[in-house]
Amino acid sequence: MSHRVNDDSSSTWETTPPAGDGAARSSSYSYDDEPAPRFSKKKAKKKQPFWKELLVIFSVALLLTVVIQTFIARVFVIPSASMETTLHGCTGCVNDKVLVEKITYLFRDPQPGDVIVFRGPPNWTGGKQPPNFVTGTLQDLGSMVNLSEPSGTDFIKRVIAVGGQTVECCDDQGRVLVDGKPLDEPYLNFGGGPRQQDSFEKVTVPAGKLWVMGDNRNNSSDSRKHGDPTPADGAIPIDNVVGKARVIVIPVGRWGTISDFNPQTGGK
Repeated sequence: MSHRVNDDSSSTWETTPPAGDGAARSSSYSYDDEPAPRFSKKKAKKKQPFWKELLVIFSVALLLTVVIQTFIARVFVIPSASMETTLHGCTGCVNDKVLVEKITYLFRDPQPGDVIVFRGPPNWTGGKQPPNFVTGTLQDLGSMVNLSEPSGTDFIKRVIAVGGQTVECCDDQGRVLVDGKPLDEPYLNFGGGPRQQDSFEKVTVPAGKLWVMGDNRNNSSDSRKHGDPTPADGAIPIDNVVGKARVIVIPVGRWGTISDFNPQTGGK
């Protein structure tokens, strides 16, 4: 048996034909005799219109925004001056927008010194009900870009005392007392005036509630003002807490973390 290799693209074997075809074939067999292979043609995918792609991107972005704001963190607008100068919310200035995270309080309750956002109970809101989920989400998104007002049923204050503790005001130096001990509150704002606070009677904070007050102590409608029908009713339920205020995000010039200085321990 002998074979020859040609220099071109076809090869010819001068030998017996391949076995198994049952019929005699020419002793000269060429690859050129084989039928050409068939190739299936795939239809090219039709490109989606740009408006459909844009709609998908918008829908995914909206879904992620809702999920993040519901379970992880939200941005809140501070519309009042009750937390000056820790947070800006004043006439003639750019109201602060703060990032409020929700993860921390899945593992522990709020502590003294924490700046929290919470849903106001009825005696805080005058009976006004919070908006439903869809309306509230759209309202929050709009308020972030100054297209709508905040809901009016969410508040931001600092935790002063927790359930079981007693709160009263004030000692001879104008300091609030918790369990008979004066608080160390370097964040307080008295507008450059004397360190004086409106007095209130001794209150025992009910279990499962928080006594909250504003840093702008004499310009804050807080637990002292909402004690109805009893002073202790000014405390807010822990279950109403939305999250912990962590960072000022807008305006950029005020960007920074929000202090959670513990007034009961001197920050320790």
